[in-house]
Amino acid sequence: MKLFVSEGNPHCVKVLAALEVTGVRCEVKLVTHEDKVVPFLNRPVLPVLLLSNGQNLFSPNAICQYLFEVSGKQASDSSSQFLEWEATELQPVLMQALHMVALQGKTSDAGLLLKEPLSWLEQCLSKRSSQFLIADIVEVADVVLWAALYPVLADPGFGVDVGELQLVRGWFKRVGLLPACETASQKVLQGKGLESLKTFLQKQPAPHTQQKDIRSSTDVVETEDQDPVMTEEEIEAAAEAWSKGLPACPDTTQRQHPILPQEGKRNVLVTSALPYVNNVPHLGNIIGCVLSADVFARYGRLRGWNLLYVCGTDEYGTATENKAREEGLTPQEICDKYHAVHSAIYKWFQIDFDYFGRTTTDRQTEISQNIFWRLHEHGFLLEDTVEQLRCENCQRFLADRFVEGVCPHCKFPEARGDQCDKCGRLINAVELKEPQCKVCGQTPVIRTSKHLFLDLPKLEGDLEQWLERSLSLGDWTPNAMHITRSWIRDGLKPRCITRDLRWGTPVPHPDYSNKVFYVWFDAPIGYLSITANYTSEWEKWWKNPQQVELYNFMAKDNVPFHSVVFPCSLLGAQDNYTLVNHLIATEYLNYEDTKFSKSRGVGVFGDMAKDTGIASDVWRFYLLYVRPESQDSAFSWADMAIKNNSELLNNLGNFINRAGMFVSRFFEGCVPEIALQDEDKRLIAQVCWELQHYIQLLDKVRIRDALKCILNISRHGNQYIQVNEPWKKIKGGDNDRQRAGTVTGVSVNVACLLSAMLEPYMPTVSETIRTQLRAPVHTAAMLHAHPRFLCTLTAGHRIGTVSPLFQKLESEQIEALRKRFGGQQVTSNVVKPAAPRATAANGSVSAADPQRAAQLVAAVEEQGGKVRALKAQKAEKSIITAEVAKLLELKKELALAEGKNSEPSAQKGQKK
Repeated sequence: MKLFVSEGNPHCVKVLAALEVTGVRCEVKLVTHEDKVVPFLNRPVLPVLLLSNGQNLFSPNAICQYLFEVSGKQASDSSSQFLEWEATELQPVLMQALHMVALQGKTSDAGLLLKEPLSWLEQCLSKRSSQFLIADIVEVADVVLWAALYPVLADPGFGVDVGELQLVRGWFKRVGLLPACETASQKVLQGKGLESLKTFLQKQPAPHTQQKDIRSSTDVVETEDQDPVMTEEEIEAAAEAWSKGLPACPDTTQRQHPILPQEGKRNVLVTSALPYVNNVPHLGNIIGCVLSADVFARYGRLRGWNLLYVCGTDEYGTATENKAREEGLTPQEICDKYHAVHSAIYKWFQIDFDYFGRTTTDRQTEISQNIFWRLHEHGFLLEDTVEQLRCENCQRFLADRFVEGVCPHCKFPEARGDQCDKCGRLINAVELKEPQCKVCGQTPVIRTSKHLFLDLPKLEGDLEQWLERSLSLGDWTPNAMHITRSWIRDGLKPRCITRDLRWGTPVPHPDYSNKVFYVWFDAPIGYLSITANYTSEWEKWWKNPQQVELYNFMAKDNVPFHSVVFPCSLLGAQDNYTLVNHLIATEYLNYEDTKFSKSRGVGVFGDMAKDTGIASDVWRFYLLYVRPESQDSAFSWADMAIKNNSELLNNLGNFINRAGMFVSRFFEGCVPEIALQDEDKRLIAQVCWELQHYIQLLDKVRIRDALKCILNISRHGNQYIQVNEPWKKIKGGDNDRQRAGTVTGVSVNVACLLSAMLEPYMPTVSETIRTQLRAPVHTAAMLHAHPRFLCTLTAGHRIGTVSPLFQKLESEQIEALRKRFGGQQVTSNVVKPAAPRATAANGSVSAADPQRAAQLVAAVEEQGGKVRALKAQKAEKSIITAEVAKLLELKKELALAEGKNSEPSAQKGQKK
């Protein structure tokens, strides 16, 4: 089951509280109010419970009842009656009351609305002697009614006199003491009370009046359903603030290095997962780590935070050794070569690191060994003899990621030697069924070796205490929380931190002088050493948890190492290290209907994007538009063309170009006088609302959703221009000409705001707009501590030369690119059936066919991608089963072509 909820939605308090009370196992997905989780409904509806049979429940009360029933707690008749009353009588009145208070500030009217239903509830409680509504134990009705009334009764400013409702107050307090209710209200309302409901309520149609004797003192502004509900007071306030203009202030965008934490400032440290040096990053790697972090870092700088963004290449390990052997270079030469490749790719994508370093440095060795010795001194290391896989053909112990086989837990046929991509569980390579060396394809053998382990069970208590604080106070993505909690729930086990390799950070212990640190022990320490190579005062960032907020960006497969393993290393070192406050993990980005593959030429990799003729800002825009925030997404050439041509060219670019061209053509390049009318004020208020929403979303690292706010503003702007037709009014009388001037002046100021809002997403486009408008250097001050839309380009301001910002992507161009990056795929129906091969008595194949094996390797890889894509899309089980069968058959054919036995070997005895 999967439960979809959103922040600030009062109905979601009900279902989360019910989930916690019942203890039902269910994945929780955090989405936005606009997400249409149920495709056949006309409007977005939340919460939604997706059942295992594919059906949806989208009534909050029905979801709560279902969770209680699943847990074995059937609702009594009395409980069902309370639920019916809540849905038909209380809820309509309650929603109108919330609208009145949260959006219109009419607390007294709201109190009168609620007096009758609360008095009825008081009367019901007076007839009962139980602690709760029906009995002395909590039933579903208690949870539903408590959650429904929470925004009203928990907020002292609501205008409801709870003093007259002693029984209601007592019942409400008793239910609220349940940890489940406290947790649910905190998750949804974030401790902000009624303020947190505003965004949700603005998206809802205005409720109808429920009591005829209650009259509003002022009429609510009527808008379309998709627009926010705004009062006349709010519109006037926005227009008044706008008219005051942007005060002169110094340009704060220039950075002084080294950037160090400062007293009295918000000090933010941003890292993105270190890309492995021997791989050229593809689009999924870029959006999952460095690009997402770059958007947030740029945003933080616009807000005036004292922010440092560091990253670098992860350079140690067997993969580097193998790459060096392939290219006839030393490992260090390979690192130097590909570090430059990565740097060039990120520079083209305009990733604005404060420092981009690497892990093959003296500071890395020094800091890693220091943490190692501190763990050793505090008793958090264990010694044990372990079994490892060794490839006799390659004459080396195999790094975990150079072994592939069948997952021992979920039977996924392509699990790696350290982690299964399907079930997400960490595994030891020797646990794999039917293991294969990924370098040569041979079956490795098991050998023993003495190693050191990080004693995770001994650190589990400290880890859980820290996680409780970080998860409750920080902004962790739902997948990061889920993955981390599943690790804790399953129980931690000692984790090996040494490897029998040559290329790595040497273990300083004399008994292990021939070993290096396992890459997932010392790679995250790269964040520290990279910062230390940036500034000798690195400890002010990394040993300063009181003053520093740490944001980690990564794909979901890296979560356990950043939320469990690395924090345990730092906690065990007991040296006041800064631990992650906000862990931001994406899902996976696929390529069209398959996965990226450099060897098959499938997908766009970082070094190829610049050769497509498409600007890096357009790549940034599209990758951020489809950013896999809550579920896997896919890059599509056709969709990229559609988004470029509709959103960038026809919406955003069209509005900004029109606004600037009107100034140039009709007013000789100078912003005209502005005399605001009601329609102008309404647009200003709409833009202010979208700006506030943009800020709220980016503060929560909802990068994709915040981008939609920018597009909404330009959409409002285009509608505003289209309705007012300044190109016609400029030809009319004085009043019409003045009206054309006002519309043009307001529009060009909206364009100026958009230049600031676009900077995190499309920095070159942002700068181009500012240049064309000759915007003040302090334009970004509109986004500082108290963001608001202000008149920045006053009457008389002379703009520069205006030109189009975007170009159309033609269908012929897109089709050519799609074919170019589609690869030479060998599908399963192209591979001819193999002739039967004679086998020896022991089952071994008598001969191999290298040419056919090469064909089948590509076929297996593609079929595996197809299976993963179907699973990600949650296709029907019968379809998935059929494709898995094809995959297994191809693997058998591949084994025969490689001269190996296609049948699984007899199972060995279990290790004690």
